[in-house]
Amino acid sequence: MRDSVYLIVATLGAFLSVMSFAALWVAMGRNHRPIEVLQAQLQSAGVEVPRARTDGPFRARILSPAVGAVSDLVRRVTPVGWLEKTERKLVLAGSPPTWTAERLILTKFMAAAGGVFLGYLLGARDDPHMLGVFWMPILGLIGYLVPGVMLTSAVTARQESIRRSLPDTIDLLTISVEAGLAFDAALLHVRRTMKGPFSEEIGRMLHEIQLGVSRSDAFRHLSARTEVEELKGFILSMIQADVFGVSIASVLRAQSHELRTKRRQHAEERAMKIPVKLLFPMICCILPALLVVIMGPGAIKISETLFGDSGLLTR
Repeated sequence: MRDSVYLIVATLGAFLSVMSFAALWVAMGRNHRPIEVLQAQLQSAGVEVPRARTDGPFRARILSPAVGAVSDLVRRVTPVGWLEKTERKLVLAGSPPTWTAERLILTKFMAAAGGVFLGYLLGARDDPHMLGVFWMPILGLIGYLVPGVMLTSAVTARQESIRRSLPDTIDLLTISVEAGLAFDAALLHVRRTMKGPFSEEIGRMLHEIQLGVSRSDAFRHLSARTEVEELKGFILSMIQADVFGVSIASVLRAQSHELRTKRRQHAEERAMKIPVKLLFPMICCILPALLVVIMGPGAIKISETLFGDSGLLTR
């Protein structure tokens, strides 16, 4: 029964591999066909079209077109809501240059397939203590969840970095504005001086303003790319100051004081949670060791006194 289950899984895996290869071949053909038509039209019009080099590295000649074709195929077969959710997480993670929603979804499925294959290798062993066929769904699920967990951790770490650097950045912005710089020039000075994710987002906002986007819309885009509550409050205050004509220096001074107060309160909150977090490690790990160290010698002495060769209960 066990061998038949493994045979069915192996056959199904081979079938899926063949179908994936066929779909990849069709997708590559569909991607190349419009290029060939365009090249033929340009040549008929007398335009010299440079040919693709065939002596480039293997990654540029084979891997990159294959990954692009597979990414297009993943986009066609993946639900729109799933893609939008993944793209949103990538934006919150800082839009890594080498990652797209299609590549991440493809990586999750490849990791799941690798986990299933590893589970098959583990389950095929003649060890009665192994979980057998249950290794395949367990490791497949772990492989599928790991890329998503890593992306969520990257989003959380980036938001926490922005939250920590926000008060110092606003302080520098306040000092620059009070020194006589215009607000956009102060933002540019902060961008050149500070480092980190928040500084990069300020650079993107300045680039949008240079392209013609209004300052209020650029601030809203900054809030949407980060989703940090403290930054949302600051952006709302700056938009209101821009709309109603309030002095930016006074708004920045008030926001700087408020953000520093929130950061101190957040630090105090995390410090108050430490005893609760230490409670379970102390009960499960530290207290048993202390009991063994403190009561162990006494228990041994009592056991020798009562149950030893010349003990009270063995005479």
